[in-house]
Amino acid sequence: MTYCVAANLNAGMIFASDSRTNAGVDNVGRFCKMRIFENPGDRVIVTLTSGNLAISQGTVNLLIQNARLSDRKNIWNCTSMYEVAILLGDCLREIQQRDGPYLTQRNIDASASFLVGGQIQGEEPRLFNIYSEGNFIEASLDTPFFQIGETKYGKPILDRVLVPQTPLREASKCVIVSFDSTMRSNISVGPPIDLLVYEKDALRVRLHKRFDENNPYLSLVHHQWGEGLRQAFGQLPDMDWTDDGHPRNTEP
Repeated sequence: MTYCVAANLNAGMIFASDSRTNAGVDNVGRFCKMRIFENPGDRVIVTLTSGNLAISQGTVNLLIQNARLSDRKNIWNCTSMYEVAILLGDCLREIQQRDGPYLTQRNIDASASFLVGGQIQGEEPRLFNIYSEGNFIEASLDTPFFQIGETKYGKPILDRVLVPQTPLREASKCVIVSFDSTMRSNISVGPPIDLLVYEKDALRVRLHKRFDENNPYLSLVHHQWGEGLRQAFGQLPDMDWTDDGHPRNTEP
């Protein structure tokens, strides 16, 4: 399992992914799930992956291989992020068609999904969620962030905090808390955590960090967030413990 988050905000974009993979409790590994395609001054494109590792790696490698062929549309000459999403979806379908039937015969899940976002010169930053079937949806003002992988534990804090107007510093902190909540409840998600912050119209990456399990900031967030929740819980008023006489079934 994995956990990835990407957000498209007024000030820029946030991308984050964990690095843990597992094929059973005794086969745990670390693989970076973030890939950065950067041509400073022209484009910054970031992919995050979840699902079958061989399928997702094959998809990204096919995307890179096709980019070496100058006679076709590729990630370096696309004029919009929409075209990039189409290319990535097509590569995913090709790998699925090649490997999917063999994996299915052996009862192996061949699904994989992607978040891809960034900015190409001449258009606004855009973010897409690409499903295992190769189709996709785009983030909007009403839905400024996407998650893939183990999403349920980290979603509540994102829902409460992230809106298009959220500053990048606050959004980054929110994403780290989201990862802390997920790692607290699911051992299949774990560090290192890759975090990339892209400032709108920069057309270059200015902040890319990796947080390992001993990172002081991760430890600080873990302890302060947990203590803050306990304090907030303790300050909640008690409910009225008077029986309200609501009818109830008392049959034996």
